[in-house]
Amino acid sequence: INKKHDENTAKTTIIMRKKVRGVLVIVRPLTAHGSSSSSSRRHFSLHHRRLGGRAVLPKPPREKVHIPGLERVTYADRMYYVPGLAKPESPRWERDYSDPYRYRSPPHSDMPLLKEKPCYLFHQRSNALEGVKQALWLTKTKLIEGLPPQLLSLAQDPAHQIPDQDERVQNAIKHARFWDTTEPKTAQDRYSKMLLQNLLHLCASLHPSHPALGRRLLSEKYSLAATWNRGEDLFQIRGQNGLLCTSMDPLPALSEAQQVEETAEHTLESFYPVSPTIDLQQVNVYHQHMNSTGFREGYPYPHAHTLYFDDPKSPRCTLRPEQFQAKMVMFAFGNALARAYLQYGTEPLAQLERPVVVQVVGTNGRFFNFLVFQLNTTDLSEDSGVKNMVWLEKDSELYEYAKVRPLIKKKEVLVPAGLAGYNPETFRKFLSLYLHGAV
Repeated sequence: INKKHDENTAKTTIIMRKKVRGVLVIVRPLTAHGSSSSSSRRHFSLHHRRLGGRAVLPKPPREKVHIPGLERVTYADRMYYVPGLAKPESPRWERDYSDPYRYRSPPHSDMPLLKEKPCYLFHQRSNALEGVKQALWLTKTKLIEGLPPQLLSLAQDPAHQIPDQDERVQNAIKHARFWDTTEPKTAQDRYSKMLLQNLLHLCASLHPSHPALGRRLLSEKYSLAATWNRGEDLFQIRGQNGLLCTSMDPLPALSEAQQVEETAEHTLESFYPVSPTIDLQQVNVYHQHMNSTGFREGYPYPHAHTLYFDDPKSPRCTLRPEQFQAKMVMFAFGNALARAYLQYGTEPLAQLERPVVVQVVGTNGRFFNFLVFQLNTTDLSEDSGVKNMVWLEKDSELYEYAKVRPLIKKKEVLVPAGLAGYNPETFRKFLSLYLHGAV
């Protein structure tokens, strides 16, 4: 019998040796944890890189010591590695041409656009913590639930509807969910984009009866930039954003001048103690006055009509419904503000002579969010004065289920295979925003 002391647990483990048929066998008694030794217990820790809360910082470069008067003996003359000799230092090769794949940015302190005052950016992957409330404060906007009645009435007229409208819309849904792929289940990022394209293609069939629809064009991957001051802070909206329908003619205003003036009495909702700049990217290298609609001067379709967003469940950027709606508000405001700067200049105006209207449609392939933004002022630094206006229709369900196989529980069909729960009212709202400005 040998006794072995375990330093980790301060317990004694007895090791017994027996001879079975001429073979030496070591028998270890089991501990209370089921293992043969107290040192082999399972330990749970969070020291893994992916589970740890701290980021893994790169190691600092090793400092090279240069002694004046002494030269290091290297193997540069021999042109091969020699043990005991130092590694030679070659001068950096400078190209006489510009190579974008080999560009090295200067140090942060040497950048010409470096400024002491920070700028807060809102881009495609920004997750506003407070959602719509934060977006309303940043854009100095008054929220109105639901879409304007004069806008909803456009699709109620049979003359403005598509022949066999409900049947063709259901076929568009089935094409996106069932017929577009041979896989057992279509991914959401695939069928949400396909459904949006199918509905736009279906609305475009009204061009022969509505010639004004031919004065529009769909644009993708355009870069937007808009800058404004809110209080003492500087904000910018930058980056690519969705599919944009541009038009030769601007959208008409949805509210009269008296209704716009009445917004001065509206009080913006506060979310103290949360800072309005929370979850926005803070940078110190930026252009002071960066405003661009994303299109060159002289573009024949300069006015933003409707911006279409799809909300795929991406592991890199997951947005909650409130954050997705805040993203719609911010990019509608950015497109309207960039257009207002081109028409009226960058000087703040208390009230625009003609408000700028931009529409937004956001979907995840099943639920639709409809938004209409009206920019009434570019004087956004103070809370007082005229406010901008936004109409928001949240979470309109186009259909309830789209199942490849029926859902059966306890030998009872709960959800049949195919499309179920189609809501025609949601597509009428989609069609109303499409026809706005052409009827």
